[in-house]
Amino acid sequence: MSETSTSTWTVTGMTCGHCVASVTEELHELPGVQAVAVELDSGAVTVTSAEPLSRDAVEAAVTEAGYALA
Repeated sequence: MSETSTSTWTVTGMTCGHCVASVTEELHELPGVQAVAVELDSGAVTVTSAEPLSRDAVEAAVTEAGYALA
């Protein structure tokens, strides 16, 4: 069984389901990402990946989606 890494980040600026979909789509494009769970109310984004993700990589994906990492 392979190891996975789970990290939780806070994304600001999301207000609707489209926001959630945009952030989810961009994060899924990062290498090794297996799952993305977004809680719209709190802005919490939990990412499960094959390897730990750098803050820079996550921030770049979130920025590409049009939002900001807190």
